[in-house]
Amino acid sequence: MSPFLHTLENEVQLAALAFMAAVYAVRLAWLFRFKSSRERTYAAGSERAGIAYSLLNVGMPWTMESTRRRPFFYAQFVVFHIGVVLAITATFIIPYAPRLFEIPALVRLFQAVLGLACLVGILRLFRRLTTPALRLVSTADDYASIILMILFFGAGALAVPSRPERGEGPLIALFALTAFFLVYVPFSKICHYLYYPFTRYFLGRTQGHRGVHPLKKSAAGSRPPASREAS
Repeated sequence: MSPFLHTLENEVQLAALAFMAAVYAVRLAWLFRFKSSRERTYAAGSERAGIAYSLLNVGMPWTMESTRRRPFFYAQFVVFHIGVVLAITATFIIPYAPRLFEIPALVRLFQAVLGLACLVGILRLFRRLTTPALRLVSTADDYASIILMILFFGAGALAVPSRPERGEGPLIALFALTAFFLVYVPFSKICHYLYYPFTRYFLGRTQGHRGVHPLKKSAAGSRPPASREAS
């Protein structure tokens, strides 16, 4: 391993990670300055149930019409975000636990998921470029974020398993992109995951209090009574 790659995998990554943690700490300190008011209306439901439902809603596609009617888009969402988790995990395994990538099944799993996530990224970019409604609301940050994620997944798929003797190009690309992401993400749209648990918590608490969520299941096969015709 060259000294450049060693520094990129370790000191550069740790410095970028510390920078991102510092920015997030400032963001969270700012966020917690605002105190949410409690509901003053009559409690028609359970706040705890509403919070749990709201936080777990992402794993219940049948509760949302958009994902229930278009399961393929939900499958893309799952693959894309699992790819994010595995790509980030790979950046820790490669420098600190490389022996894990001596397990062939684990290597194939990472390569398959990262390859599929890269394909999903390309599909998302194509859809954003060809759908007039999406083009209208898209910003430069939207395009930059999706293109960077495509490159990130592609570099990750090529870098696993970590074999510097086969060429350091994929590893350098992966860790260079990772360092850039750690600095860029807190200022981009990708930082939405930081606010996700807070927004879902407050939304779920409000809707649970009002009895909106969790959704109440109607009796199976029940129909409204038919009106009698005038004789």
